[in-house]
Parts: sequence; C-alpha cells; structure tokens
Amino acid sequence: MQQIALDIGLASGPSLTNFLAGPNVAAWQHIQLWVASDMRSPVPTYLWGEGGSGKTHLLRAAQAALRDQGCAVGWMDASVSEPTAFDDAWRVVILDDVHLYTAVQQHAAFNWFVNAMTPDDGQQRWVLSAGDVPPSALMLREDLRTRLGWGHIFQLQVLSEPERRAVLRQQADERGVFLSDEVMDFMLKRFSRDLSSLIQLLDQLDGYALQTQRAITIPLLKSMLENM
Repeated sequence: MQQIALDIGLASGPSLTNFLAGPNVAAWQHIQLWVASDMRSPVPTYLWGEGGSGKTHLLRAAQAALRDQGCAVGWMDASVSEPTAFDDAWRVVILDDVHLYTAVQQHAAFNWFVNAMTPDDGQQRWVLSAGDVPPSALMLREDLRTRLGWGHIFQLQVLSEPERRAVLRQQADERGVFLSDEVMDFMLKRFSRDLSSLIQLLDQLDGYALQTQRAITIPLLKSMLENM
C-alpha cells in the first residue's frame, strides 16, 4: 500500500526537543551538546540512514536552534538548484540529502566545505551533513565524498513499528485523548513512517476532534483530510 507523505502545515517545526530519539539517541545527544556549547568543535558531522530515520529533522532542528542564538547558517539540500557562494557570515554549513546532489551542487558543497574548514578569517565553521548511505558509498566526486567522511559519523535507524506505536500511545495519553488500535493501524499503514509527521498528524487530529466535538475515529480522520 502506498504511503502518503504528510504536510499539514503546522506552525511547530522540527526541534531538538520534539525529536523522538529511540535508537538514535547518540546522534541526538551529539548535536544537542554541540548546539548548546559556547566552544564548538569544528570537526564535521555526517548522519546517514534511510528515509524516515530523522536526518532532516535533526538538521532542521540544529538550524533552528542556531538561528535562535543569532548564528548565521548556510543551508543546501537537493531542492536548491542554484546554490549561492559561500558567505563569510556563516558560522555553520548544513548539507542535506547529499546523495542527491547534482554536479553543480557538488561543486558548491565542496567549495562551502573547504571555505568552512580553511577560512580566510582563521575561524573554522562546523559542517553538518546527511545522506542515505555512509560516506564510503556516496556516488559523489571523490574530493567531496572523502571530506564528508572525515569526522563524526552516525547511522540513524527508523523506529520499529512497536516503538512508533508506543510513542503514539504515549503522546495520545499526554493529550488526554483515546487513540484506538483501529485508528493507530490506519495511521501507521496510510501515512509516512516518519514519526515526526505522525505526531503532527495526531496534533492536527486532536485539534479537529475538539473543534468538531467528535471522538477520534477513522471517519473523523478522513473527514479532516478532506477538509484540509
């Protein structure tokens, strides 16, 4: 059955506090400690894992936390078709979905990486990147691939279905709502495995149930989706 990628336009975005770490606690703690530190190590970090494992969530969360501190961040993902030149104002460079980079993006990413590591002002920047495979398996230009593989490397795992069920149940209980097994089965089978998206769906469903004064059921969920 084809899964639906959910984008329900909620105001809350990825953060380090709403990241549900599970088996990825080491990567989460590493980024959390680095973002909170006044003396940031310039050693780059690379995250890898299959879709839905939380890579983009962690990168976006780090970007948001750094921006809240007034830190300028350079961001590139596969949707950035015309990357800008490296900006000396950046304190951090973040590269997402590097496995999808075109030749133009690879050229820009290499330039950003070199400028971040060997800046004219002598102040090294942190490089945080992510892809779906380990650096050694990336089909990228060699000079970029080897640089992405230098530093801290973390593999992220998709939460198992029992783990996702347990989290959804806990989240529902904290909201004081009843989430039946039937509704949970529907959510897990029809929507993205990304737990962050599932939690957002639960938030939206809870709000819609309150608005309509109805219990959370599959017909209510379908009604909400039809009216979005």
